[in-house]
Amino acid sequence: MPLSSFKPDNYNALLDEKAERVQQLFAPLLAQNNQPNEQTVPFNVFESPTSAFRCRAEFRFWHNDDDSFYAMFEQGKNDIPIRMDTFPIAHKHIQTLMPLCKAAVVDHEILRHKLFQVEFLTTLSNQNLVTLIYHKRLDEQWQQEAEQLQILLNQQLNDIFGTEKQAIVKIIGRSRKQKITLVDDHVDECLNVDGLQLHYRQIEGSFTQPNAIVNQHMLTWARQECVNLNQHTDLLELYCGNGNFTAALAPYFNNVLATEISKSSVRAAQHNFIENHIDNVSVCRLSSEEITEALNKTRAFRRLKQQNIDLDSYNFSTVFVDPPRAGLDDRTLELVGRFENIIYVSCNPDTLANNLKVLTRTHAIKSTAMFDQFPYTHHIETAVVLGKIT
Repeated sequence: MPLSSFKPDNYNALLDEKAERVQQLFAPLLAQNNQPNEQTVPFNVFESPTSAFRCRAEFRFWHNDDDSFYAMFEQGKNDIPIRMDTFPIAHKHIQTLMPLCKAAVVDHEILRHKLFQVEFLTTLSNQNLVTLIYHKRLDEQWQQEAEQLQILLNQQLNDIFGTEKQAIVKIIGRSRKQKITLVDDHVDECLNVDGLQLHYRQIEGSFTQPNAIVNQHMLTWARQECVNLNQHTDLLELYCGNGNFTAALAPYFNNVLATEISKSSVRAAQHNFIENHIDNVSVCRLSSEEITEALNKTRAFRRLKQQNIDLDSYNFSTVFVDPPRAGLDDRTLELVGRFENIIYVSCNPDTLANNLKVLTRTHAIKSTAMFDQFPYTHHIETAVVLGKIT
């Protein structure tokens, strides 16, 4: 997002434009198969804070003679750096750490030399990761300097936010085929969701929702939608990541089978279920195509057998999907269409609309929502709940 787009005074107008676009996409879909008129289907809009909302930020670290600075680039112009001395959409800890980290790095040649990129990950629970990425081999001398930097950043951040819960800063160093973790490679988040506190481990380099406040809205909305579903059955979740939605929705079902292909995300999800005292979820490392083959009994998977997962023992009524921007492929779309209830969260309303053209042949849209994960950009997070037409 270019900083020229950051205009908090225009936020409400931009949000209204996004909401209108989503409603226009949904309108013809709601009219299919004598579904209820769009005016009778709830459309909820969940706004974001207008600043300090982004919990992840990545910057190139640009060197120009004796000057070094954070930089971003316009698409297709990777040789023209845009200097980023401030980043007001970032969480307040990232905004604070940026100049502190830069000043310390510039003052220490071992830390500065061939530093290529800096990545920040923070949480609402005051835990922060700073990843320094280099075009050089990291040695013991680098590690000693990085440990001193970690101590300094912890002291400085807590001096600034001294009246709050103690902040934690952890540093990771990366180079080609090399990773040095000074403390550990994750942060632990705590989200307030529908009156509950849910705990999530977020591993460096793995996907996490970038806007934690809006993520809380998403999880609360999804839980409240489950109240109206058949809760005495089982849930299948595709693309579960670190169990972000799984942990919130599991209490509404007898059993949950969640799938994810990333090893680190599966590891985080398993930790998060233990941390949240959830014992009715099994996670298997399968793609959406593979779980489709397994459910169709066209292919057996040793991973399922190793985990004692018997697909025939499940009584699925609901499927939850949060796919990549490309949406659902044809085979997964066919699988999803078998379920009584579908909860579909999407980061691309256009591919969602295309998928809904198929799903609304057999299902009616019961509820819709828009979540402003990415203010001041064209990106829109949307969600729908569908029920089978009887």
